[in-house]
Amino acid sequence: MTGTTPNEKRSHQRGRPWLWLFVSLAAVVVDQLSKWLCAAYLKTVGSITVIPGFLKFTYLENTGAAFGSFTEHRWVFMIFSTVAIVAVTIYLLLFAENNRLLRWSLALIIGGGVGNMIDRISLGYVIDFLDFHAIWQYIFNIADSCVCVGAGLMVLYSILALVQEMKAAEAKNATADDEQNTGDEPGGDA
Repeated sequence: MTGTTPNEKRSHQRGRPWLWLFVSLAAVVVDQLSKWLCAAYLKTVGSITVIPGFLKFTYLENTGAAFGSFTEHRWVFMIFSTVAIVAVTIYLLLFAENNRLLRWSLALIIGGGVGNMIDRISLGYVIDFLDFHAIWQYIFNIADSCVCVGAGLMVLYSILALVQEMKAAEAKNATADDEQNTGDEPGGDA
């Protein structure tokens, strides 16, 4: 007999969560490499125009949270960030349903959070450098981008899940109505 145990079935349904931690690790590596390059080559220059009138690489040491907020409450933010990263990682590994959109969102959020946390712990600040000055007043980095894209994917996942749930409820109600109407027709089986 070749059945699966409940634990094996649950593990299979989680869909190789270690693969998604690799995605998080890749985000951390790309983020840290980009920050290292900025510190090595951009710090002394300050800013380099990449696309005139649109994109510059501008070296900035951000002592706060996203977009320079919470500058005076660094340790509170670091504790909150650490708890959030651990919670999201546990959720990804143990509880998240096997949905690629959901897993991409969680993996990117973890990677971005860890990337910025490495800077906060090792440097005391986060290196920001992406400066889309034509459309956005804030300077950010790859880790910030990962967190924002991950959050956007999470919102998209939630909307799609809600729509799917509503369609399933409508189908269930339609089936129940059909069964009820069939049973009430003259000559039908009651």
